Amino acid sequence: MYTVEQLTDIIAEAKAEARQAADHYFQTKLGGVDQYGCGFAWTSIYELDGQRIKGNTKIGRALKKAGIDQNWRKTFELWNPSEYPCQNVDTLEAGARAAAKVFEKYGFKAYAGSRLD
Repeated sequence: MYTVEQLTDIIAEAKAEARQAADHYFQTKLGGVDQYGCGFAWTSIYELDGQRIKGNTKIGRALKKAGIDQNWRKTFELWNPSEYPCQNVDTLEAGARAAAKVFEKYGFKAYAGSRLD
């Protein structure tokens, strides 16, 4: 079980990795030019150590206090974890995948999601 402070650190690590991955993709694949498909990306967090995370559980309440909200499906979601200043969906999704890997490292089941605008 993680405390709010530990979750805040995990989120910061996930965002830093997301930013680095997004920047790497943007520079190497797009040549530093915001081009091609425009869209959004996020990281969804479903489970911790095999247990579904619900909003009324201890870990669910801690995630909310750490700044991660639930979406309309009641899944915890970190919107645009890279906070990268572009519209290219592939760049933003690269960041979301990197953030998901950080959460997985700490025992969460997490996936990247995206959609075109």
